[in-house]
Amino acid sequence: MNNQTNLKSVTASIIAGIFAILVIIGGCMYLIPKYNVWQQEQAGKAEFAKAEQNRRIKIEEAKANLEAEKLNAQAEIERAKGAAEAIRIENGSITPAYIQYLWVRQQNANTNNKIIYIPTEAGLPVLEAGRVAAEK
Repeated sequence: MNNQTNLKSVTASIIAGIFAILVIIGGCMYLIPKYNVWQQEQAGKAEFAKAEQNRRIKIEEAKANLEAEKLNAQAEIERAKGAAEAIRIENGSITPAYIQYLWVRQQNANTNNKIIYIPTEAGLPVLEAGRVAAEK
């Protein structure tokens, strides 16, 4: 009788184990597709949020560029007003000396690597034959 009880107990345990395995497999078959759908939904939401953030960044960059262009335009207007005022102060006449002054003022401070030709009375530049021979 003890063997029969043990046999029934073992058989019941095996059946319970097989049933538990079937329940686990069935649960996985049901839950894994649901999880995959949820995971894809979350990935889509994350991608959408990233795209929205990138769009906002582009909008802010465009606004900053617009503001910079407006400020550049205002600076150009002020520069033109200053030039107009300078011409008005000179009674509307621009002398060769003033043009030369503007040209000199426009040059950069670093003129080491620049060659500047200054015309003579005949309107021709002074040749640099001596400088070229000295560099060799």
